[in-house]
Amino acid sequence: MGKSKVKVLVTGGAGFIGSNLIDHLLAKGYQVTAYDNLSRRGARKNAAWLKEKYGQKFRLITEDIRNYSVLLNAVDNQDLVYHLAAQVAVATSIENPREDFEINALGTLNVLEAVRQAGGDPIVIYSSTNKVYGEMAELRITEGLTRCQYVDIINGIPESRLLDFYSPYGCSKGIGDQYFIDYARIFGLKTVVFRQSCVYGTRQFGDEDQG
Repeated sequence: MGKSKVKVLVTGGAGFIGSNLIDHLLAKGYQVTAYDNLSRRGARKNAAWLKEKYGQKFRLITEDIRNYSVLLNAVDNQDLVYHLAAQVAVATSIENPREDFEINALGTLNVLEAVRQAGGDPIVIYSSTNKVYGEMAELRITEGLTRCQYVDIINGIPESRLLDFYSPYGCSKGIGDQYFIDYARIFGLKTVVFRQSCVYGTRQFGDEDQG
């Protein structure tokens, strides 16, 4: 399969990680569609930046992942699905845990169910969080020139570490995390989970705490 024919859907495609990912994929010749409700600060700027840079090659579905019927159509015939759409802040999850759950837990289930019901065979990649491991207060951290890292775990947290969902945000993201793992086991979906720490960089406009 030639790269120019690979079809990719990115939920949260106008966010910080999503917009940078789409920039990378479009530069490599993939056919990419962003799915984003543009509610996050800076999302419209990122979408406009991608549109200006790539023109008609940048496709955008302006919709919420809680809208299952639209999502079902969006995942149809995709080769790759990156699920990045989320409520990303611990503080916000404490202020409004119900909305946090609906976006992160139910929204993620919607993505998986849409992929399953659409009947294709895409690889589905999920952006989880280190909050599924709890506070990790016993781990020593050192600050380097470009990043902070654990002193005793050079390559990051191993998958063998016990889960301890922390905060409503950690719970809602952790639910999605475990659904991704179970949909591979029960339904045979090709799923991948990345448990990321606090990431930052260009095209990031949010000022709330990040997961």
